[in-house]
Amino acid sequence: MTRRIQTSLSHFTVLADGVVGELPERWKCRRGPAWMAMKAWALDAGEAEHMTRLIAQHIGFAVTGEVLVYETEPQVAPQESPHGYDIQFTPYDG
Repeated sequence: MTRRIQTSLSHFTVLADGVVGELPERWKCRRGPAWMAMKAWALDAGEAEHMTRLIAQHIGFAVTGEVLVYETEPQVAPQESPHGYDIQFTPYDG
């Protein structure tokens, strides 16, 4: 029997412009300007942006520019609390 979680969370995709520093081995991206993308389950767009900034800082990415938040279809089911997943980086020439 499948258990379905009832949630007040919404799903978002967040894009943040910034600078890649020293990333953990889990992520591969050259140092310098890049966009960070992250999917998130959050209470609202503001919380999704805040989570992205905190996670970025924790893993070595400095958000220095625009942060775009879009409500999107989820790729994974919600959990009981807000969380981010599927973090990716796309470098660009500054």
